[in-house]
Amino acid sequence: MSQFLTAALYKFVTLENYKEMQQPILEHCLMHRIKGTLLLAKEGINGTIAGAPEDIRAILDYLKQDPRMADLEHKESWADTHPFYRMKVKLKKEIVTMGVPDVDPNLVVGTYVKPEDWNALISDPDVILLDTRNDYEVHIGTFKGAVDPKTTTFREFPKYVADNLDTTKHKKVAMFCTGGIRCEKASSYMKQQGFEEVYHLQGGILKYLETVPQEQSLWEGECFVFDQRVAVKHGLAVGDHDQCYACRMPLTPEEMQSEQYEAGISCPYCYDKLSAEKKESLRERQKQVKLARLRGQTHIGDTQK
Repeated sequence: MSQFLTAALYKFVTLENYKEMQQPILEHCLMHRIKGTLLLAKEGINGTIAGAPEDIRAILDYLKQDPRMADLEHKESWADTHPFYRMKVKLKKEIVTMGVPDVDPNLVVGTYVKPEDWNALISDPDVILLDTRNDYEVHIGTFKGAVDPKTTTFREFPKYVADNLDTTKHKKVAMFCTGGIRCEKASSYMKQQGFEEVYHLQGGILKYLETVPQEQSLWEGECFVFDQRVAVKHGLAVGDHDQCYACRMPLTPEEMQSEQYEAGISCPYCYDKLSAEKKESLRERQKQVKLARLRGQTHIGDTQK
């Protein structure tokens, strides 16, 4: 039976005192043996944490004691091994970085669409469906008919909109991302740019995969997640992908059979981009990571977190 509960959470809410919140939250997480990462900014909170079920629920209850986060929502999944190696609470300018200072989902945002209503919306031929995630995430799965902006970071999304979308032509825009945070912020940006009918998937792909039966699903492939599970599929079961910890690309089981794949060193996507010296450096790092794990320690170069 899976023993570690993972909670993915975020909320856009004005936190004027977010800097003062950092240390108390970190101390409560450490006290409950929680690991993962939480981001705090004036615009809200975002992150994923994991631990024993009773400890995760204790932290969620603690966060909800703040009236501003009383309705904080989260998504749950389970793992047999701990998906994180350490606990961090970071202060940021944005809880998801778009790089446009005056975008504020606390002031304006698109229309939330529940997972059970999503299929009907994206089946409308007048709707343009945008995947707001990065290209390597889209690579392993997306919704049927979705447009891939081919962005490498969320910062590139505003430029994609400026170069490719028109308020007079694209009357209905629907967007989605992993947990809902990027598409919610993207919807705020697009409303600001004058797009009138803007929709986003409430709870993101994860909530959709958890809620919508596979036989009714319009999702194709797996969903990349930013922890050791690498990807999940319907019912939030752990997927079949692993990850190249040299270039971060998600890999299929077939790609891991390639002669160019060496765990922690290279894969078919980065093999030709790495010098012999770089590969040797990565091999040494991987060796030290393995030795640290055998000692029950975390090596500074361990990126699998």
